[in-house]
Amino acid sequence: MPISTVNVLLFNDFELLDAAGPIELLATVPGVDVRTVFLTSEQPAGHDALLVRSHQGIEIAASTPLSRPCDLLLVPGGVGTRRLVHQAEALREISEAAQRARVVASVCTGSAILAAAGLLEGYAATSNKMALSWVRTHGSKVDWIDAARWVHDRDRWTSSGVSAGMDMTAALLRKELGDHVHDEVMRFTEYVPERDCAHDPFAVPTSAGTGGALS
Repeated sequence: MPISTVNVLLFNDFELLDAAGPIELLATVPGVDVRTVFLTSEQPAGHDALLVRSHQGIEIAASTPLSRPCDLLLVPGGVGTRRLVHQAEALREISEAAQRARVVASVCTGSAILAAAGLLEGYAATSNKMALSWVRTHGSKVDWIDAARWVHDRDRWTSSGVSAGMDMTAALLRKELGDHVHDEVMRFTEYVPERDCAHDPFAVPTSAGTGGALS
């Protein structure tokens, strides 16, 4: 059954392109319903939606609870992941939502959330290379891949940092919906994705520093 519903989890201090890039590609597909969802544990009393601020200061309304069923659950990364990996209630909610989804994906340090929630045990996965040493501290039986633009292992997709999420999403579209849909989406968005998941020029250590968004 092809993907028709997508839940993108938003939380304070998420990385904007981690979410917006995949949303742009997925929402371009006719018939695919992409929703921004929130953790009910963070929902203000008496409110049906949650206004979430990205690390870049852009506010986006998440109007659907994470508990709403979907085909694809996508978790972005960002500074906010450093907080969520220590919140048991949030991890429980994410785990339950992931178990209801057919496919679970993450971008950047979103894989740390999946690992902390026990959702990558026995899977190969990757993450932002500047943050990989921290991400590795989560999960006990995760096969972390040092050099990968993205990793696809059965019903799990994880990508490296930020823009890599678009390459992963392009590959996911090709796998789930076929070449024609993939090519039409890339043509519409004028995006040329990396098609080799093993091509990861950012896996080599750099002296450029980790940057505030990754610390």
